[in-house]
Amino acid sequence: MGSAMDHVGAAGGRAKKASGGSQLWKKALLHSSLCFVMGFFTGFAPSSVSDWRSVAPAGVGSSHMAKTPQVIASGAAMDRSLLARDAAARIGGVPRPLLVVVTTTESTPTAAGERPAMLTRMAHTLRLVPPPLLWLVVEAAPDVPATAKLLRDTGILYRHLTYKENFTAAEVAAGKERHHQRNTALEHIERHRLAAIVHFAGLGDVYELRFFDQLRQISTFGAWPVARMSRNERKVVIQGPACSSSKVLGWFSRDLMSNGTAGTGGGTAATSPEIDVHGFAFNSSVLWDPERWGRYPTSEPDKSQDSMRFVQQVVSEDYSKVKGIPQDCLEIMVWGVDTTPTPAPIFLATNSGE
Repeated sequence: MGSAMDHVGAAGGRAKKASGGSQLWKKALLHSSLCFVMGFFTGFAPSSVSDWRSVAPAGVGSSHMAKTPQVIASGAAMDRSLLARDAAARIGGVPRPLLVVVTTTESTPTAAGERPAMLTRMAHTLRLVPPPLLWLVVEAAPDVPATAKLLRDTGILYRHLTYKENFTAAEVAAGKERHHQRNTALEHIERHRLAAIVHFAGLGDVYELRFFDQLRQISTFGAWPVARMSRNERKVVIQGPACSSSKVLGWFSRDLMSNGTAGTGGGTAATSPEIDVHGFAFNSSVLWDPERWGRYPTSEPDKSQDSMRFVQQVVSEDYSKVKGIPQDCLEIMVWGVDTTPTPAPIFLATNSGE
């Protein structure tokens, strides 16, 4: 009797062991299947270090920003990762400062027709500059789609800013649109606290590449002479700081005629200089410096809100904060080309019978 009971108990134990082993095998198979499925679909998901241009919707640049609270295609997190990666580029063990190059455009038909070629030329120049560099391109909303496609193909880290305000032909000629575009760029820099050296680059500007190394040596403000040429007049106007070493003593403007001689007003220092915006750069931290708000009385709130006007005023009034580059400001490293087309001649019909 006892032997029979022992035999039954042993058989039951073997059955339990077989059942338990079957359960473990099923759990292991289920776990392996889940891991396989998760790994399979994870392989199709874009990683955080993937190509930054590939995550944007069709027709919109990955860094395309609207000058509204709504962001059309936010690349902010990816921009930060790319900027952090580019900051690893070092000069003698010290990270290179970020350069922010601001390029404005015009909404006139003539300017719009030349814009693709000039943006492409500027992109080729900026690709030769060592990173980190961020290119801010500002233009009116109707012109965005074509430019967005062009910028995506440049291979440069960029942000494409736009605005909805309209400007008349007279306002464009008076420079009001460009002033508004520069303020749009500075507002973006201030809002996102982009710590960088900011430079305004015109579409017609030509650079000596060593110039960008000089920019990175600026601590607060920097200025340099600019040679400006025109399609319509055979002369060169040189404007910039008068320096002793890197100390700015004043500002000058000089006209050189086509034969190399000085024109009227040549070599004289300007008492109330009209400083070329392409002839200075500054550290973006001045935009959120508390000193900025103490420069204007409370009765003039518009002036304190105009970032571009504030920066120009500091450069023209406080020479102690401005560093002249290069040494003694004797070398021209930036040439500005006036891209305004020559107006076509007007022929008046005459009555041959008179």
